[in-house]
Amino acid sequence: MKTKGNYVDGFVFTVPKKNLAAYRKMARIGAKAWRTFGALEYKECMIDDATPKHVMFTFAKATKAKKDETVWFSFIVFKSKAHRDAVNKKVMAYMEKKYAGHEHEPMPFDMKRMAYAGFKVQVSG
Repeated sequence: MKTKGNYVDGFVFTVPKKNLAAYRKMARIGAKAWRTFGALEYKECMIDDATPKHVMFTFAKATKAKKDETVWFSFIVFKSKAHRDAVNKKVMAYMEKKYAGHEHEPMPFDMKRMAYAGFKVQVSG
């Protein structure tokens, strides 16, 4: 029986088109780390339909995406908030050790424009 996740970390941000390959590389590393340390799911989603019908406020507007940027919605699924905290602690320790001395290398996106929060699942189908 598969355990369903009851807690999700969600992210919305933009990535400049010129940095897509670098971001995908970073995301693959992240996916492997989070899954290795216990996350139930890890998804990185690039916007495909930026202007769906019947919606007044889009992700592109919310992120103030520029013409040379893509909008991403990413999420990681956990069993609970406590599980999230434990997994994230392990991932952060792993990343700090693995990338020691590389803290000042540029990120492929502007972290100041990233929105992030933890969410308690209310409905799951």
